[in-house]
Amino acid sequence: MFEADKYLDEVKRVHFIGIGGSGMCPLAEILHSKGYILSGSDNNETDTLKRIRNLGIDVKLGQCAENIEGSEMIIYTAAIMADNPELIAAKKSGIPTFERSKLLGAVSRKFGNCIGISGTHGKTTTTSMLTQVLINAGADPSAVIGGKLPMTGTNGITGESDLFVCEACEFSNTFLELSPACSVILNIDEDHMDYFKTMDNLKKSFFEFADMSETVIYNGDDKETLDVIGRLSDKNFISFGKDKNNDWYADDIILNNGAFPEFDVYYKGEKQGRAVLSVPGDHNVYNSLCAVACAVYSDVDVKTAIELLTDFTGAGRRFEKLAKINGIEIVDDYAHHPAELKVTLEAAMKMNYKKVIAIHQPFTFSRTAMLLDDFAEVLKIPDRVIMTEIMGSREKNTYNIYTKDLADKIPGSEWYSTFEEVADRAIEIAEEGDLIITLGCGDVYKIAKIIIEKLS
Repeated sequence: MFEADKYLDEVKRVHFIGIGGSGMCPLAEILHSKGYILSGSDNNETDTLKRIRNLGIDVKLGQCAENIEGSEMIIYTAAIMADNPELIAAKKSGIPTFERSKLLGAVSRKFGNCIGISGTHGKTTTTSMLTQVLINAGADPSAVIGGKLPMTGTNGITGESDLFVCEACEFSNTFLELSPACSVILNIDEDHMDYFKTMDNLKKSFFEFADMSETVIYNGDDKETLDVIGRLSDKNFISFGKDKNNDWYADDIILNNGAFPEFDVYYKGEKQGRAVLSVPGDHNVYNSLCAVACAVYSDVDVKTAIELLTDFTGAGRRFEKLAKINGIEIVDDYAHHPAELKVTLEAAMKMNYKKVIAIHQPFTFSRTAMLLDDFAEVLKIPDRVIMTEIMGSREKNTYNIYTKDLADKIPGSEWYSTFEEVADRAIEIAEEGDLIITLGCGDVYKIAKIIIEKLS
């Protein structure tokens, strides 16, 4: 038996170090709904922390040894540094202490049908889309999502069925802790290369993830994914994509208002219905096809699944429209990899705004250094670019990389040290009919809130 599974069955009081993290809060929400007594800590005040406190969970701001008192099990996020005093105290305490992926794995084994959605890009959108379709179709799933699902206002969903949908992140091989009945691969791209080092290592991990399950649902148009699939055997394979050789494919694709996809859905050559999406970007053709394939795998009627896609308006921090003030639209998006920035910014540029002002917060020194030229290229897409300093997160700047190095490669770009300066500059150049979009997986969304406050 897995060690975390054993303790999860025995304890009642669980403490989360870094409870506000996108991977931590949904697990906390699920355990809370199951009757566990929770506590947690974090270093930054966020909307997520407020939401968790509103559930009655005791959350301390700041991390110190005293916070773990009374706990029977401790969970920490991988973003916590090894010298964190609370983590050091936890490991010395003798209290069973696990990284959050171990808990996610234990939760996944509580369900007979776990669908693990992996891929470098699109995990949160696809997981959210699928979860909403399943809920509205009456499948009553549980879910762990990396962003807030607007229809529930939570990241963690607790249902009564045996169906569990979760994001399966490749970072540090955390998805290998899961026990999925169905493994999904949306795409494979270079990311977290500080850990994987080579594309071969990365693909080896995706192979191991897919090999754990009986069913594999995969992007049949993605070269790296196909390479992984070709090494597998004895699986129930289900492919999706635009190519007509896929089991599920899209045809007659149009973009409404230049950005919102509408297309015919085919299964093995037979038309199943026409999908009309309420989320922008051609990349969402793939995400929605995958959601339909997963829903039908979960015994949802295909026509129902296709119709329910229209109701999905996005996940939290995925082209999330926050406000429109004085004719200026303010949107927030989680994009933090060049490929994600590219599809998001290209979609925004097609949406009839007078100009697109992108505010980007580079995330981690390693990713910024390794993909510097790729970031510079995609950040030339919008009309204006304003950047913050790099958010190092779990890293120290051993790469000697700074936002200035990125700005030097983008003509006309600007960068500032504080969020206030960035917000003031965006307001200064924004006019009626413009879009201001904050981009990044750190706390860049706080700039959008400052802008809204100041414009209001």
